[in-house]
Amino acid sequence: MSEPHGPEDGTRRLPAVEPAPSGGVLEMDRSASGSTDERAPVRHSGGHAGRFWSGRRIPAALVALIVLGGAGLLLYDIAAVRADHPAMQWRRSAAEDLASRHLDDVWVLAGSALAAALGLWLLVLALTPGLRALLPMSRRHAGVKAGLDRNAAGFVLRDRAVEVSGVQSVRVRTSRRKATVRAVSHFRALDDVRADLDTVLGRAVSELGLARPPGLSVHVRRPAKKG
Repeated sequence: MSEPHGPEDGTRRLPAVEPAPSGGVLEMDRSASGSTDERAPVRHSGGHAGRFWSGRRIPAALVALIVLGGAGLLLYDIAAVRADHPAMQWRRSAAEDLASRHLDDVWVLAGSALAAALGLWLLVLALTPGLRALLPMSRRHAGVKAGLDRNAAGFVLRDRAVEVSGVQSVRVRTSRRKATVRAVSHFRALDDVRADLDTVLGRAVSELGLARPPGLSVHVRRPAKKG
């Protein structure tokens, strides 16, 4: 007896896959499907997506140059005094001036305030990340950290907003915590346009993949009357 063969066109029948129970996830066995594609991305949490830190190269270079120049000049003057040479005129004048001024003098207070302000500015630069224009994105894979420029996020929201029926023009202002959308509608009811914008832009914000999606503030108005 001859064994039964498959279809005449030579195709291979896959085993039937039973439907998943209610609330479950349908999974396919690789051995049954014959699939050898191993490139499917595995989604998992890559850790906390913090803000990007600025290198602060310009402030660091300026402080380094000032400290280096001041220290070098002071060390040169001290070495000259040790070698029985007179001290520089600026150091003698500064020492005499500081010895004759009181703590409540205007110039002393102004100099102290300026030094305190510069020190506070340096502390703020050292303790804050900077790069406010770069929005961190959600980390899907460990070791990969991505960011999206705020202007680019605003362009995406603007392009999505102009696709809404009734929208004539759109202005988008994006910050780290909020995206303000101001649209001009030349037809349709303003409430309907605003509802559509809320839906479309809410979906667009979620699709940006940001770690901390900004809140939406949508404003719709009629175009200004001419004349």
